Amino acid sequence: MKKKNFLIGLGILLIAANLRLPITMMPPILPWLEAKIGFAPSMSGWLTTIPLLMFALLSPLIAHLGIKQGNAVVLFFTLLILVIGSYLRVVPNSIFLLLGTLLVGIGISGGNVLLPAVIQEYFPTKATIFTSLYTFTMGLVASLGTGLAAPLVKQLHLPTTLALFSLVGLIAFIVWTIVTCVVPKPKHAKLTAQRPASINHYSLTWIITFFFGIQSLLYYSMLTWLPTFWSTSGFNVTTAGLLATIFQLCGMPMSLLTPIIARKKSGMMLASGIVGGGFAIGAALLLICKGNFIANAILAFIMGIGAGSAFSLCVVFFQKKTANFRQTAQLSGTAQSFGYLLAAIGPTLSGYLQGLLHSWTPIFLAYTILGILLLLAGFIITNKQPLK
Repeated sequence: MKKKNFLIGLGILLIAANLRLPITMMPPILPWLEAKIGFAPSMSGWLTTIPLLMFALLSPLIAHLGIKQGNAVVLFFTLLILVIGSYLRVVPNSIFLLLGTLLVGIGISGGNVLLPAVIQEYFPTKATIFTSLYTFTMGLVASLGTGLAAPLVKQLHLPTTLALFSLVGLIAFIVWTIVTCVVPKPKHAKLTAQRPASINHYSLTWIITFFFGIQSLLYYSMLTWLPTFWSTSGFNVTTAGLLATIFQLCGMPMSLLTPIIARKKSGMMLASGIVGGGFAIGAALLLICKGNFIANAILAFIMGIGAGSAFSLCVVFFQKKTANFRQTAQLSGTAQSFGYLLAAIGPTLSGYLQGLLHSWTPIFLAYTILGILLLLAGFIITNKQPLK
């Protein structure tokens, strides 16, 4: 039994490693995509937007299939789609790049929605530990992808680098294939045969959905525009990139610690304060501290802490505020559907408003207000009783 648990745990972490990597590895290699395959610069934003749209459109369907067919089986097929999409992107052709990105988005959607439920299903007494490890692994591998992509392309060329990163998905698929073949369903898996009651009539469902959506919008908007903001605020490109790296890396410890902190109600309150306060304080003070590197580094750290805690806290809400793993999958699917739709709109809308108004002030004031609303939503969720 220990060997089977180890295999499932390894599979969970390998799937987690693929939930951001195929997206974060792409922006650093855009110059090579433009030079080697003639990929139009005007299309570069779609390499991020397409996966986010897939998350939004497919999350409810994947949650339904997970409940009906079994989470492990659906993950097997979504991983297969992820692997096919990843290797399609190796082909030096713009059409294959976009098609592969579409399939990658479908594949990642499976892990996004079902991993919290899989953890509840197979490790109900160790959910906190596995949630911490899964969110940390996701962030760590994503950061490594961002940092290593360009240097590897310089050394190994574009197709080889894409194929190398695609191995992460292939290994996850191989391990999860073994899991689906040798690991029996848990005894309580018979619940999946029942038709689950809808959770959409609970106010808690929609407050958690709001929380997930706002944190997604803030994270992806800041990830997209903070380097540009810093570049137009008196810093050179290298320094702006360093500040953006601080923003990304400082959140990683919190992605590991947040599920542990949020095991109890008081911890959830604290984590909600870190998430909402991190986004709100950082966005507000950025408008005041332009040109000061130390102040901006501190603010990048504060926002990074909030961003790193945000996704982990959402997963905790999915698990702690539901009665069983079926509801976990349902809530995860609903929240991620609306949440990633907002995430896809946020960066584009921010860029449009900046171009229209020629000012970052109203945009970051809006981020500040959204951070405050995020904090309040977290407090409300913490104080509400779980779904029944």
